[in-house]
Amino acid sequence: MRIHCKVVVIAVCFGVFLLFYFLGGNTADDPPLKEVAEEEEEQHGTLPRSPSERALDVATKLAKKSHSEGAGGGADEPPGARKEGRAFNAGAKSKRRSIVARPVTKRKRAEEVMHLAVVACGNRLDETLTMVKSALLFSLKRITFHIFAEDPLAPQFEERLKRWPPSVSSKFQYRIYPITFSVGNPDEWKKLFKPCAAQRLFLPVILKDVDSLLYVDTDVLFLRPMDDIWSLLKSFNGTQLAAMAPEHEVPKIGWYSRFARHPFYGVTGVNSGVMLMNLTRIRSTMFKNSMIASGLSWEDILHPLYQKYKNHITWGDQDLLNIIFHYNPECLFIFPCQWNYRPDHCMYGSNCKGAEEEGVSILHGNRGVYHDDKQPAFKVVYDAIHDFPLEDNMFQSLFYPIQTKFLDTVNTLCGRIPQVFLKQIEKTMRKVFEDKVVRHVRPHK
Repeated sequence: MRIHCKVVVIAVCFGVFLLFYFLGGNTADDPPLKEVAEEEEEQHGTLPRSPSERALDVATKLAKKSHSEGAGGGADEPPGARKEGRAFNAGAKSKRRSIVARPVTKRKRAEEVMHLAVVACGNRLDETLTMVKSALLFSLKRITFHIFAEDPLAPQFEERLKRWPPSVSSKFQYRIYPITFSVGNPDEWKKLFKPCAAQRLFLPVILKDVDSLLYVDTDVLFLRPMDDIWSLLKSFNGTQLAAMAPEHEVPKIGWYSRFARHPFYGVTGVNSGVMLMNLTRIRSTMFKNSMIASGLSWEDILHPLYQKYKNHITWGDQDLLNIIFHYNPECLFIFPCQWNYRPDHCMYGSNCKGAEEEGVSILHGNRGVYHDDKQPAFKVVYDAIHDFPLEDNMFQSLFYPIQTKFLDTVNTLCGRIPQVFLKQIEKTMRKVFEDKVVRHVRPHK
């Protein structure tokens, strides 16, 4: 009898031990009582309950969980099978958590923004806005426009730019600056060559938070994405810090080679209407010159250089740039004439081979040709972009009008080679069409 009693006591103790083992093991992964109770309250939107009610709910939940897991595991399951399964589930949980957390810690690569500067004074409002429109029509990356304008023009720029539709305004941002000169006499600088043109010389000093910049005159039109000329910054070698096109392709009819009374770059000089700059390098370089042997920084060289040559320069700030790069030729990158195509390239006969082969990339309508009938080929392109309604179909409302009206210019010196003006803009529009339409059409399965 005693032996039977001992066996019963041992069996009861063993049963209690197993009960605590299973209950303790199954609740290891469960949240504390308070969390479970609060979870239930949040899900059902019930009022707070007493601690005894919460404990009863938790006990019921645990009992159900224990019963379901016990029913799921077979009696013939080998020892350790439950532990391996729980370990696998724990690993899966941790894996899921890491996958969810990864996008939170991953940093999004900053979008590259191109910077374009222009200086507008007098009656250049419409011309400047047409240039801005041409840059936005074809470019892929976002653009920040740095607009330097006389006080009366600043609110007009604000008002006109705010009218543009959201689909266009989302592609750019702009900042408007007053006309300022950090050294010398501001009135003297302002009257140099054309009103406010000398402002471009001070861009590295004013835009201290900008690394690289494309400066263009107001009478410039982009016939292909600005991204393409922006990419030339990667072609600079270790000493180059600016890029411009030659003033002329033929030395014997070039202005600098025939008339200049001051030093200039290379054989024909350079034209500053389109100027790509690494401002960081410009600010950190000491420039050789004919005044001080040790060299001068960009800001320090401008005023003494002007004082020395002011009675010998004709084209103002462009002449000063030619003098600077005459003494520092290793600092200048020369891009071909199709990136700064002017009437000089066709009015004496076609002399820009790059434009004949690839078409004009950037059209520069100096000499006022957008606003008179001296070079109608230039005026046709300007009028078409100026009149183009934003968000309209570019082939129907831009390219076809240019192509049609160009037929009226074929008897002029610049209009007799229409492929020079039309080739690049047609290629650019076709690429825009493919990017926006063709690549988004999925083939039927």
